[in-house]
Amino acid sequence: MSRYLPIMLECAGQPCIVIGGGAVAERKIMGLLEAGAAIIVISPELSPRLTALAQNQSLKWLKRLFAPGDTRGAFLVYAASSDAAVNMEVAREARKLNIPVNVASEAEAGSFITPGVLRRGRLTVAVSTSGAGPAAAAQIKGLLEEMLGGEYEPYLDFLYDMRTEIKRRESSAAVRGRLLRKLAALDVLDEIRQGTFKKWGPEVIDAWIADNREE
Repeated sequence: MSRYLPIMLECAGQPCIVIGGGAVAERKIMGLLEAGAAIIVISPELSPRLTALAQNQSLKWLKRLFAPGDTRGAFLVYAASSDAAVNMEVAREARKLNIPVNVASEAEAGSFITPGVLRRGRLTVAVSTSGAGPAAAAQIKGLLEEMLGGEYEPYLDFLYDMRTEIKRRESSAAVRGRLLRKLAALDVLDEIRQGTFKKWGPEVIDAWIADNREE
């Protein structure tokens, strides 16, 4: 079994090439769109959804078959055509050029895999079965969706805003650490679930930091 290193990769504005224009390629492309990648699709045909994206210039479409050299200069490559032989050719070229490549038809032929992703604002949860099957990953993702509801989005926004304020106001690493530990212990998440949480204004933030600077 291949062992993968989970990472969160900044793709905004980076050229990402997708070979293929069907349902599998579409799934890959939707994830790239969320990440703000500059997407180039190489395929003789596109699915209706991808055609619409090409028409509104959300992606660049090269209406042809894959050709040698197409992966050169890419940040990421996705071999997602319906032809396994083409996918393997894409993978060989990308690997030779040291470009990370995902192969839809045979995961272990590529150098990375794409997990199922659950997003709740700042929260991102990735689910991978290391090639055991997308259906199992989807099932596990569904369970996590039930566990991690919409309340996590405002909760993490609150934590982010408070962490930013604490780091801005406190020069002492010891005090910052103490405040962050106390922040994590607050029951804000339950208050959001119950609908009783009120957004903290500057005065409340000032008072809380003053009251919790010491042990």
